[in-house]
Amino acid sequence: MENLNSAPKKTPLHDEHVRLGGRIVDFAGWAMPVQYEGLKQEHFATRTNIGLFDVSHMGEIRVKGPKALETLQWLTTNDVSKLEKGQAQYSLLPNDKGGLVDDIYVYCLEKDADYLVCVNASNSDKDFAWMVKNNKGADITNESALWGQIAIQGPKAVELCDAIFAPIKVSEMKRNEIKTGTFQNFKIMIATTGYTGENGCEVFIEAAGTAKLWNALLAHPLQAKPVGLGARDSLRTEMKFSLYGNEIDDTTNPYEAGLGWVIKPAAKDFMNKAQIVAAKENGLKRKLIGFKMLERGIPRQGYAMKSADGQKIGSVTSGTHSPTLDEPVGIAYVDSAFAAEGTEIFVDIRGKLVKATVVKTPFVAKPQ
Repeated sequence: MENLNSAPKKTPLHDEHVRLGGRIVDFAGWAMPVQYEGLKQEHFATRTNIGLFDVSHMGEIRVKGPKALETLQWLTTNDVSKLEKGQAQYSLLPNDKGGLVDDIYVYCLEKDADYLVCVNASNSDKDFAWMVKNNKGADITNESALWGQIAIQGPKAVELCDAIFAPIKVSEMKRNEIKTGTFQNFKIMIATTGYTGENGCEVFIEAAGTAKLWNALLAHPLQAKPVGLGARDSLRTEMKFSLYGNEIDDTTNPYEAGLGWVIKPAAKDFMNKAQIVAAKENGLKRKLIGFKMLERGIPRQGYAMKSADGQKIGSVTSGTHSPTLDEPVGIAYVDSAFAAEGTEIFVDIRGKLVKATVVKTPFVAKPQ
């Protein structure tokens, strides 16, 4: 029997990426563009104008029925009961060991009855299986194959969205809202969420319409640019947004990752609440920090963080040369004693201790 997992899966935009000269790589089992004209150009296009991202590889799981809210309250750390129709929240799926199955977005399409959960591409099957296993009686469906998804991000993104999605006015939507509509007779859901720190939205569209929407966005006179995974990573690193597999995984306590703001233990019970909260109450042994290099060298995932006397105090989870700041920055877990802003720490780069300092994050200010 042939191995069905051997070739990377393709998004509905795969042929468009090839046509645009995108350099295709295997990412989480998907054939995805890592860059088109260059990481730096694509990064600045998003920070100064508009970047378009194919995020169709992300998973979409629908949770419906009279037990939908009860199920999501148990499965996630944030308080889903606070969501009214058309609202969204960032949240976490805790596992039964004190770590995380995934970080997710929950969108309320009908209060108490119909929710869309957007999950990471690499975790989509795992998340679905976990949600079904711990279901409290909801109707849970994996709709990932039904939807394409495009993120439209940047200072002029909302202007482009208003033009393309009229009569829907994205400019009148608040952050973390979702609206349903159509584009050329294809169903769409427009969500004012994103992963770059810029304004804009993420649009779910029936898979068959994805390329039509992509090309309409590119053809508009506002001159949006397609952006690959390379700049997507540098953009989110500048904001210190966690990436599953880097900053968080199945062993991470969410408080040490700085995600306490999406954990609502006073509001409700949820999967493994006691163990997650206990880790905070007992004092966190490590914390996720942002740092800047004070000497030459680019930090990379997996590099050891050390104290001045060479003791290992943690490790880098993400690092890059920030295009916006034109200097190397990184995200790392370090022992709590070294987590205060201004603390001098060192990155072990190929056996050499290179000086860095803990700084306030995000590295780049969010637009107002």
